Formats: sequence, C-alpha cells, structure tokens
Amino acid sequence: MIKEITLNLSPKQASDIAFYRKDIAKELNVEESDIRHIEIIKKSIDARKKDVKLVTRLQVWIGEEKKEIEEAKFEFSDVSTKPEVIIVGGGPAGLFAALELIQKGLKPIILERGKIVSERKKDVALINRNTSVNPDSNYCFGEGGAGTFSDGKLYTRSSKRGNIKFILDLLEFHGANKNILSDAHPHIGTNNLPRIIKRIRQTIIDAGGEVLFNTKVVDFIIDDNKIKGVVTQNGDKISGIATVLATGHSANDIYELLHNKGIKIEAKPFAMGVRVEHPQDIIDSVQYHCNIRDEYLPAASYNLVTQAQNRGVYSFCMCPGGFIVPAVTGPDEIVVNGMSPSRRNSYFANSGMVVEVKVEDFPEYEKYGDLAGLKYREQLEKTAFLNGGDGIVAPAQRINDFLKGKLSQDLPETSYHPGLVSSPVHFWLPDSIGQRLQEGFKVFGRKMKGFLSHHGVVVGVESRTSSPVRIPRDKQTLNHPQIKNLYPCGEGAGFAGGIVSAAMDGVRCADMISEM
Repeated sequence: MIKEITLNLSPKQASDIAFYRKDIAKELNVEESDIRHIEIIKKSIDARKKDVKLVTRLQVWIGEEKKEIEEAKFEFSDVSTKPEVIIVGGGPAGLFAALELIQKGLKPIILERGKIVSERKKDVALINRNTSVNPDSNYCFGEGGAGTFSDGKLYTRSSKRGNIKFILDLLEFHGANKNILSDAHPHIGTNNLPRIIKRIRQTIIDAGGEVLFNTKVVDFIIDDNKIKGVVTQNGDKISGIATVLATGHSANDIYELLHNKGIKIEAKPFAMGVRVEHPQDIIDSVQYHCNIRDEYLPAASYNLVTQAQNRGVYSFCMCPGGFIVPAVTGPDEIVVNGMSPSRRNSYFANSGMVVEVKVEDFPEYEKYGDLAGLKYREQLEKTAFLNGGDGIVAPAQRINDFLKGKLSQDLPETSYHPGLVSSPVHFWLPDSIGQRLQEGFKVFGRKMKGFLSHHGVVVGVESRTSSPVRIPRDKQTLNHPQIKNLYPCGEGAGFAGGIVSAAMDGVRCADMISEM
C-alpha cells in the first residue's frame, strides 16, 4: 500500500527521515516496522509564525517494498548526417533546443559568440578584478549564457508553456542534484552550473551536433523572405533548414541588425532599478523571527511587490547568501546582477529592486522607434558608469540615505568585488524609476521590518531583468511572421524569463521545427 501524507516538521526533523518516521506511523495509524520506504515529493518553508515549519509532502510504502522505477533516461541517437538547424546562442534556450532537436532526429549547430565555460571563467575573474571586460565573454555571453553564472534558480510560473518536469529531469540527468525534483523553489548554484553545462555540451557533440565558440553572427542570409543561414564575424556562411534565434536579453547588436534589415521587432515593457544588499543575518532575523538562524534552515529569502504611481515595483532575482556581480558587456557601462553558490553561504543577501518601465515613460527616445527601450537602457547604464568610480566600481548609497535624498558619508561592507563609491543614486536615476523606488521602499519597510536598516545599501544599476524588445512570432508555429524558418526564442526574443522558462521555450521551438 502506498499513501501520501503531509507533515509540518521542525527544521531539525525535516533534515533526516529518521527524525519523523514515528510521526508518519502515528499519523497513518500503522506500526513503524511496517514502513518500508519513504520518499519526499515536495518540501517548502512556512515562516509565517515564529515557530518555523517545513511543510513536507511524502509518499510512504506500507507493508510492501518500493518497486524500483527506472530514473528518467534520455537517449540521443546519432544525427551527424541529418538535416541541420542553426541555433544562435548557447544559453538555456539554445542548449535545450539542441537537445530536443537531437531527440527529433535533426542536427543542431550552436553558434556561440563567447568562449567555452572554462575559458569564460577566466574572463569573469578579470572583470571581478576590475581589469578588463571582454564584450563577447562575460557574465552574459559565453557557454551557457547568463544562466551559467547565476543562482541557477529553477522556479517558474510558466507551467502552461511546457513540461517543467522534463527540463528538471534533463538537468538531473546531466548532473544536477536530485533535490531539484522535490524542492518548492529549487536552485543549482553558480558553483555547480558550469559542470552541468559542460555535460550538456558533450551530449550534443556525442550525438553528432556541433557547438562552435567564438562564433559571432553578424548577418542573416535571407532569400524570398526565407532565412537560409547566417554569416559569422569571420565571413563564414553557415546554412540550415531553420534558424533558432536564442541570443539572450543583452545581445543589443542582434536587435540592431534585425532593425537595420527591416525585420520586424517590437518595443515591449521591461523593468529597471537597482540591487539592494543587506547582511544575510538581518534577512534571517526578519523572515524567521529569530536572533540567530536555526542551523537546519537555509538562508532566508524574500519576495516584495507593490504599486507606485501606476507602475509595479518589486524584488527580482533575490539571492540569499549570495553576491552582487558586474554583469557588464562593454566599456563605459555599469550593470549589476546577483548570484548565489549552491550552499548560499555568503555573509550577504541581495535582490534586484526594479520598476516596471513602459515606452511612454521616455518620450524623448521615440525617435528610435522599436529600439527606444534599448537606447534608454543603454543610457542608464552609461549614467551609472559616469557616477561610479574607477573602471566598474559601482555607484551606491545607503538605503536610508536614498530615501532621504542625501549623499552617504560612508558605505557598508559589500559583496561586490570591484568595490563601491558613494553616489547620489536618488539624484541621477530617472524620476520615473527613482521616485517609484523610494515609494516602494517605504512600503517594503512596513511589510518587512528591518528592510530599511542602516546596513542596507542600494547599488546601481539593475537593468537587464528582461529584454526591452520582443521579436514577434506566430502563436501557433512560433515562426517569425515575416521571415519563414526563423524562430525567435527565449529571453532575448521576449518570450521567457529565467533558466527553466527559456529552456522550455527552446524545446517548443525545436518541436515546431521538427514539424516543418
């Protein structure tokens, strides 16, 4: 007999099945000796009260042994001689599109502008040392895309857009910890993602696919409104029966290329703001109602949202036990993002705090047409650079000073390795963003006592939450409405947000191509 049961457990109890076998037996009214196997289905934290509980849903085998069910396995047949599909971009959308194409009997050719992940690590290290920025190999570009050097958050609300479990199974198949299948908010950790990305690349190559690095696409080969292939920066022409455009939300040059060739793109709403960082123990004490976090509890997170002047203000990509990182992709700009290692054991917690942005918020950029949001974003990143310190030393302000509109006399310790410089962030942020953040922070301070701590710091700017441009596509076929066999995909096309949703979008595009 197999039964499901949900228990509210203390953090210590939840850490080991041995601590709650008796509770299961009592709840199910069976002898403890009759319990043959226990399996965790889902685990989530309930911190609404001072006595924090872990809500744990379990499957219990009573009086019978669990029949071993073969774990999800994937077979990737040889596609080396099959029709070729070009994938521009080697992030989650591109990688999972490639895996699905192989399963459908097509040969993927991934063209990645950046470097292999081991070499990319070296370029990221140089950025952190404020030494140099390689525009094609950084936190945004290179093997695995922006997702490689991120928290590896796998939570998504996009369940109607694809099979989330299929994506998680594929990640687990390539080396992710099995707990991603049961955690309510699973994450992999920036320290583990490169290893998994390398295994996915090897799967693609072993099946006869190709992954080409340092291969930047600079033009499209179009004939009679059909895409026939692409041209690389070396002048090479690569052909395929279809092209998946999965370049990520920071590939400004691709948006410019589409615009200049008269290929339809659309301005879309997006969000920009700042990163806010606190010592992790402040967030723990607020969220867990304690002075010191229970050793069995993970670093606490938060999710904040409100409205200010008819625009959403909200936390984005919250990184408990994490770091603020320089997500720059070129000279004379400051862009910050956040990431966490798998153990989330940094002294700091950070989150994007962003404001919804619409094209009507910056009428002076209307002259750029559908690139208006892109140009607005670029200008804000350059403004942050001008208000920062040497190189990519980021402009910052204590959160209370940001609210009061005054320059901070000093700044707290930070996780941002290149360093911070005191700056009147409240002054140079556009009013449509800065004023709304100030209103939002006041609300967040009431919702979450301790958020407005003197130890909290605002760091500018968080500008790459999503693409300011959408590349349109037919809802049924996912084909671009103007250019046949061109499949806009993932975050860069404006149809995803995060690793899992981008991966699912890649799978959907591959499925549509296989039905051509």
